[in-house]
Amino acid sequence: MADNSEQNFDFRTIFKFSWIVVLIVALAVAGIFYSRWQENRNIEEKAAEQQREHAREVAEALGGNNFEIMNFYASPGAIRRGDSAELCYGVSNAKTVEIDPKLSEGTWPSPARCISIDPKKTTTYTLTAIDAKGQKKTATLTLEVQ
Repeated sequence: MADNSEQNFDFRTIFKFSWIVVLIVALAVAGIFYSRWQENRNIEEKAAEQQREHAREVAEALGGNNFEIMNFYASPGAIRRGDSAELCYGVSNAKTVEIDPKLSEGTWPSPARCISIDPKKTTTYTLTAIDAKGQKKTATLTLEVQ
């Protein structure tokens, strides 16, 4: 009988200690999951910060909050009679855009837009942009026709 009680005691002791081992293993696994979660969270935060920075750079390249004529040019800058050119403009935070003399294609606010033109003689074009407050900005260019 002593052997039986000693055997029961050994099983109880082993059973108690096995729960401690299981608890230690569970804590180790939980620690691994937590560290991986934290690492993924840091990666996601870094990616989100990079995305915000990229969005800020794009907004800044498009004029940010400023009302301005970013560009107004013809390409090429001089043409021969009968040839055509591209008249390009870019505005930021404008409500309306007009080009004089009037073009066959309509104009509207855009950060980058080009319109095909084919003037018969040297022509000076004027771009007028107006913002929501009624402020007006203008730019001019002359396209030489040879």
